[in-house]
Amino acid sequence: MGQRLWLDNIGRALVRSGTLAHYIADFSITGLTSNPTLFEQALGGDAYDDSIRLFNAQGLVGEDLFFELAIEDVELAADLFRPIFDASDGSDGWVSLEVSPLLADNTAHTIQAASKLHRQVDKANLFIKIPGTTEGLRAVEEVIVDGVPVNVTLLFSTAQYLAAANAYMRGIERRLMDGLDPKVSSVASLFVSRWDVSVKEEISPPFHNRLGIAMAMRTYRAHGELLASARWQRLAAAGARPQGLLWASTGTKDATVPDTLYIEALAAPHTINTMPEKTLLAFADHGQIGTAMPADGGYADAVLEEFRREGVDDAKLADRLQREGVDAFAQSWHAMLNRIQEKCLPLHSTER
Repeated sequence: MGQRLWLDNIGRALVRSGTLAHYIADFSITGLTSNPTLFEQALGGDAYDDSIRLFNAQGLVGEDLFFELAIEDVELAADLFRPIFDASDGSDGWVSLEVSPLLADNTAHTIQAASKLHRQVDKANLFIKIPGTTEGLRAVEEVIVDGVPVNVTLLFSTAQYLAAANAYMRGIERRLMDGLDPKVSSVASLFVSRWDVSVKEEISPPFHNRLGIAMAMRTYRAHGELLASARWQRLAAAGARPQGLLWASTGTKDATVPDTLYIEALAAPHTINTMPEKTLLAFADHGQIGTAMPADGGYADAVLEEFRREGVDDAKLADRLQREGVDAFAQSWHAMLNRIQEKCLPLHSTER
């Protein structure tokens, strides 16, 4: 159908055991995304203990130590995807690394962090993830101007997606005005399943697990309309790459529905679906694909109108979901740093 499948997972065992290489070779995985929660979970075992102690002995602590750990994993993953990146002329084969979620409301510090990570990793197929908050989008525009590829994350609504797309296009337009190459890649990540989790207790059962898919369908229509616009056509004619539309949060959270629900419903040409490892394995085992998502948004508007009659204000809910997403990642960030600190303590005790 022309949709790319990425893995939403990261971890030392995944990249070093051959598992990721297996997913690339056998399950058509062509990219990878990560986030603070995934790294916090990965640090739960002992796979990182030796590296933590080594970096700590070198004087690194806190976020500086974490990013050294993360960069080791991301660089290995980027190397595995590099043949796909080269064969696709840079349109696929990407890995993502997120700036600290504690910077979500600070434009200047986000710009600095994104530029620093981009220099540190120094891989052509690296996306720096920046949340699509108001301040984050200001940073997106600036780092695109600076030539840093960006994955705009924590987008929930069509309006938030369009805001991210406009930030990307403004950055490309400014590069063209400055005589710079417009080929700076980006994707916009729309989170899907969290819509359905958030309203489950507020709506009647016939409406369960329908809101996220409807929002994705409406956003897919808006994406197509944007690419057909005169503004984008001018940028494309100048050599710019279209910002990809990526479906995130595609693992099913409701045990009463198929575990491949969002994979099957979100099959759409020229999009990306980044899925948790559990969902990937489920889809590989028994997933079925029917027709592609309609380019005109299908029944999305009718479904959203039904939800409004149920009392759901999707615009307010989108803002709430984005803020909750930022807060959840911040909590994972603090938990991850605490976990690293705990693993450093035995070394310090031994030294004393």
